[in-house]
Amino acid sequence: MTIEGKRQSIPLTEGPSRAAARSYLRGIGFSKEDLHKPIIGVANTWTEIGPCNFHLRDVAEAVKQGIREAGGTPMEFNTITISDGITMGTQGMKASLVSRDLIADSIELVARGNLFDGLVGIGGCDKNMPGIIMALCRLNIPGMMLYGGSIAPGKLNGKDITILNVFEAIGSHARGAIDDAGLEAVEAAACPGAGACGGQFTANTMAMAAEILGISPIQLSGVPALNKDKAAASREAGRILMDAVRANRRPSDIITRGSIENAIASVAASGGSTNAVLHFLAIAREMGIDLTIDDFDRISDKTPFICNLSPAGKYVASNYQAAGGSRLLAKRLIDAGLADGNTLTIDGTTLAAEAAHAIETPDQDVIGTFEHPIKPHGGLVILKGNLAPEGSVMKIAAADRVEHRGPARVFESEDDCFAAVQAQQIKPGDVLVIRYEGPKGGPGMREMLQVTAAVSSNAELSATVALMTDGRFSGATRGFTVGHVAPEAQVGGPIALIREGDIIHFDIPNRKLTLEVSEEELAKRKATWKAPAPRFKTGVFAKYVDRVRSASEGAITI
Repeated sequence: MTIEGKRQSIPLTEGPSRAAARSYLRGIGFSKEDLHKPIIGVANTWTEIGPCNFHLRDVAEAVKQGIREAGGTPMEFNTITISDGITMGTQGMKASLVSRDLIADSIELVARGNLFDGLVGIGGCDKNMPGIIMALCRLNIPGMMLYGGSIAPGKLNGKDITILNVFEAIGSHARGAIDDAGLEAVEAAACPGAGACGGQFTANTMAMAAEILGISPIQLSGVPALNKDKAAASREAGRILMDAVRANRRPSDIITRGSIENAIASVAASGGSTNAVLHFLAIAREMGIDLTIDDFDRISDKTPFICNLSPAGKYVASNYQAAGGSRLLAKRLIDAGLADGNTLTIDGTTLAAEAAHAIETPDQDVIGTFEHPIKPHGGLVILKGNLAPEGSVMKIAAADRVEHRGPARVFESEDDCFAAVQAQQIKPGDVLVIRYEGPKGGPGMREMLQVTAAVSSNAELSATVALMTDGRFSGATRGFTVGHVAPEAQVGGPIALIREGDIIHFDIPNRKLTLEVSEEELAKRKATWKAPAPRFKTGVFAKYVDRVRSASEGAITI
């Protein structure tokens, strides 16, 4: 039997022997005709816990309408999500990175179990999108990742604000710089409705990079969450997916070494989140592409930073979309020789063909030019040295120093460090060391936005303090911060051997992170070091610790 676009699902729905399966499906409303069409899975990360994913039922309905109009039969199912912003600063944040791989696992299982002919994954928060893309790589059936869209900026005293302003207001409140009413005003205004965090934080970084990668429909995926055009854009995404199904256009045709390098260049040019390093290492591994942490430094070093986006700049994702969006950024990158325009996109055209349709809003100053960059290099650097033999990641887009040397203030968890900052126990010049928060030690590499926002809200500390961790940073982080230090403390990495008062040197031009202690002394410390007992002995975290690899490999679990 040949039905256009129906490949995987024929053994599930066709022939007399499949009457029982069809009966089940007809019992919930699918018609005989529906079941003879290509079956398209719609993986939804909807939840009512937070704004990032709250509106995704509406997005899914529009996507399904587009699929039906183009001759497919959509079948929606849910997977999990964790709100990074809500869990930030709590033990709940340990679940965030773990959820990425669980999302990928769950989508893979449902898709394999139901023999889908194609798949649309709809994501909103940070780990949804890489999790969806990882699943698409494993399944290698025609599929796309569709972003639910960014939240609108909040308004306070005539100015745009984001959730970052709330985290920084918490630090200001602790110092007595604002009162309870001031904190309440920021809290009440920052999130005016549904959609993912507004700046070039992790959600918007991954959404934009997925457009440049080609696995998301460029310019459609980036339409903001509550924009009047969101439903039409989502319907069109459904129709694009059906075209890919008929053409058998698969993720392996789209996600290549070249398209991943294009995506990394877009992260560098936009001042995007350090989490992109973890996620693209994981995506490359799923697709069998040889990518290392050093590739990020190589690409970022030659790609100037040009997008005036928060946290390094003043604009948010809705401004980026209105200015010309990812088509315009792609055009800038291709014209400058910093991206390969021949890579394929989900709609069957090339990135260069999509970029040719870019429409730049006159006089916009969100997406700059490479002739007049904000900085001559990209937003990410990889530091190595005796403190990070496998590497560490720093976002320099939002940092104003290229070197720091100071005494270590050692904290065995994020909570301890945050308490010290809140109690005003940190001095100018200090190096805050937060350890045992890595993939295994955390477990799950908690993000440190609560700490970094508290530091950056204090002008004196922000200008003089450095922070390093084997955990992660939110895409909203700004300041002199180094994360993903590997090997992590839990496995005996050098970060575990730092003592209070040791001098640490950050040398960005030479890509070095150095503990100024002799090799002999470090060997003595290593000989007496013992790994702490695992924080979890059963359940999902115990399974994760048993499987997870180093941050330098993307904290993958395969």
